[in-house]
Parts: sequence; C-alpha cells; structure tokens
Amino acid sequence: MAKKLFVGNLSWGIDRDSLYRAFEGYGEIEDARVITDRDTGRSRGFGFVTFVDDGAADRAMEEMNGKDVDGRPLRVNEAQERQDRGPRRDRW
Repeated sequence: MAKKLFVGNLSWGIDRDSLYRAFEGYGEIEDARVITDRDTGRSRGFGFVTFVDDGAADRAMEEMNGKDVDGRPLRVNEAQERQDRGPRRDRW
C-alpha cells in the first residue's frame, strides 16, 4: 500500500526532480510533487512524496526529518488528508 509523506521547509530552489532525488534512495517512489502558488508559479515551500512501500516511507520519514537539504532542515511526516474548508470567498 502506498504511503504519502508531507515534506516541509523546502528551499525555493527545490523542484520535483530534486525532491525525487533526495528521497529515491529509500525505495520506489510513486509520485513526488512540489506545491506551487497558482498565481506566481513559485514554490510554496512544501511538497509530497508518495512511496510504493510503507516501510520505505517510514525509513525516509525517520531519516530525512531534520536533515539539511539545500541549506534548510526538512520537516517530514505522514501526510494527512486535507479537510474541506468550505467555499473560497475569492471565487464568488
């Protein structure tokens, strides 16, 4: 079963490929994505890495949490499902 990790405190220079490379040594990655601002296209400083194997995700979470990548200590934990926050006012 796949497990998705939240990766926070990313430097602005991290893109999808560099995020993938940072985690690929822990196991097979199903998806890696850096979240960007919809208006500017600039990174919002966090992303997600989804591992095929739960054990690989657990090892990555344990070893990468607090690790310095591109000058910043990463914050890595299991991703939580996003809760519905209701309608956005800027879309009315």
